[in-house]
Amino acid sequence: MKILVVDDSKIARMSVIKSLKVVHPDAELIQATNGLEAVESYKKERPDVVFLDLTMPVMDGYEALKKIKEIDKEAQVIVVSADIQSEAKLRVLVAGAKNMYPKPINVEIMVQIFEQDILL
Repeated sequence: MKILVVDDSKIARMSVIKSLKVVHPDAELIQATNGLEAVESYKKERPDVVFLDLTMPVMDGYEALKKIKEIDKEAQVIVVSADIQSEAKLRVLVAGAKNMYPKPINVEIMVQIFEQDILL
């Protein structure tokens, strides 16, 4: 399994990766630090799952989600953001995200994501 983790914060990326390594220790992990890198990485790597932040420089997560879904309408994108407003969640779900979770992600939440949201 190939997983793309996108966040401008290294600490936030490492938090997601730490939980991923417990739940899926053999996963190939790819990192991006902004939405533009995420889109380019998606085109090149075609990951099975994307964990995407919303607030980033260069290109935000909303735009990156839109572009990733244009590349692959079946893309499995989980938004992980500090923005927990209901408007933000509605906006990403309408744009095609599988779900949205508040930062930080822990192992229990990661298990829930793979049991409820991700089709493998």
